[in-house]
Amino acid sequence: MAARCLIAFMVMASCLSVLVSGGLPGDLFAHSVASKLRVDRDTTARASSDFGRIVAAAPEAVLHPATPADIAELVRFSASSPSPFPVAPRGQGHSARGQSLAPGGVVVDMRALAARRGRVNVSAGGAGAAPYVDAGGEQLWADVLRATLEHGLAPRVWTDYLRITVAGTLSNAGIGGQAFRHGPQIANVLELDVITGRGDMVTCSRDKDPDLFFAVLGGLGQFGIITRARIGLEPAPKRVRWVRLAYSDVVTFTRDQELLISKRASEAGFDYVEGQVQLNRTLTEGPKSTPFFSRFDIDRLAGLASESVSGVIYFIEGAMYYNESTAVSVDQKLTSVLEQLSFDKGFVFTKDVSYVQFLDRVREEERVLRSIGMWDVPHPWLNLFVPQSRILDFDTGVLKGVFAGANPVGVILMYPMNRNMWDDRMTAVSGNDDMFYVVGLLRSAVVPGDVERLERENEAVLAFCDNEGIGCKQYLPHYTSQDGWRSHFGAKWSRVTELKVKYDPYGILSPGQRIFSSLTPMALAAM
Repeated sequence: MAARCLIAFMVMASCLSVLVSGGLPGDLFAHSVASKLRVDRDTTARASSDFGRIVAAAPEAVLHPATPADIAELVRFSASSPSPFPVAPRGQGHSARGQSLAPGGVVVDMRALAARRGRVNVSAGGAGAAPYVDAGGEQLWADVLRATLEHGLAPRVWTDYLRITVAGTLSNAGIGGQAFRHGPQIANVLELDVITGRGDMVTCSRDKDPDLFFAVLGGLGQFGIITRARIGLEPAPKRVRWVRLAYSDVVTFTRDQELLISKRASEAGFDYVEGQVQLNRTLTEGPKSTPFFSRFDIDRLAGLASESVSGVIYFIEGAMYYNESTAVSVDQKLTSVLEQLSFDKGFVFTKDVSYVQFLDRVREEERVLRSIGMWDVPHPWLNLFVPQSRILDFDTGVLKGVFAGANPVGVILMYPMNRNMWDDRMTAVSGNDDMFYVVGLLRSAVVPGDVERLERENEAVLAFCDNEGIGCKQYLPHYTSQDGWRSHFGAKWSRVTELKVKYDPYGILSPGQRIFSSLTPMALAAM
């Protein structure tokens, strides 16, 4: 017994020495939360990078909370310290530019909360009550889907990849092919549990503490840490008719996409609409088959691209949801919709899959990429909201200009959304026009020199948009100066700074975003 106590004391003393030497207050170990801190090199190394593999910065410690109260205690301790230290929540670390890092501070491993049962609870509704799910912020969307489907229900809006956390997507917006009809994921949240930068634990909604509620949704982690979200549900379909339509002309492609997202839910249309851009060299030099296209399909598509002047082709990706009892009507609906569209004749591809297979479709791609060592590579991604009025200029200047002759490894997304489905009370920034396009340049660096080359191309894209006055906004934004952030938020900037002072006056939360990095805690408090 004495030996075990001596060993425990030596470990505690070692941890304390590391914390003191690293800049964190030594008396942090006077609190019960200390037993959940890890300072060993392996743990801090895992929390020193993210999915982007571009930025690296090690924290001094990693917190493995057993309950949200552990997180609140850590934040309160930092806020009350003479020198507050940064705290950053980390789910899957799926950010691309170090947004989930806390150099010199503490990273909170939110996934540690997932070990506790009862963190996903479904209310099926009834008696006039709408159904919803209460999900811990650390929960993967894949796990939320699994839990809600047991009740025949599901959230309305999904990101394309489900192995990311609820709090992670809600801190940004959470967009996907259903957002044209239901808005981003943040528009479907009913209630939140949040830990502010003061360490307060607050339950908020549109009616209760709405300032905090709207600040945190799309707030990039600047105002609070989401520990629970209540999300509205709808009846889940069983099957999906998955469709891809090929276009060699961008004008026709965008016109058809805009027609599809203008349809009301009561009209025959798609329940999901996205779009992709494929460069000719990508088709001819890429894989000879995919989970969707056969080798024969790819050869045909490469032929279509080679016949076009630009060598670029476009895909509308659509989906119709249905159940076994409505299989006949979905065929009729699809025929009706296709008759209204102007894709290249003969280039319609369909696949019938389960609802889960469709939503989790990127999982199979992930398995393939992991098997060939191309998943854990740098991802210098650039995501933009482009005004509908300038999308053709963007196509000419970027896809057929900056990227002329390029052979990207990755995906280029391009699809429209309706701005009226976004709530301006939230801090999240959307596009400027009534309709705007999501353009995702989701490219991977696979050989030496790729990161530098792709970064230069990203800079050229942003320079083109700036010089031409296109008025793009970044999604999953990254800026190196406060002027960049001020421009990003535009008219919301003054409100954002007010909310920061109110809910995180010491500048503790999510320093990796670097929104307020030029301001000291005292300067923030004085704003």
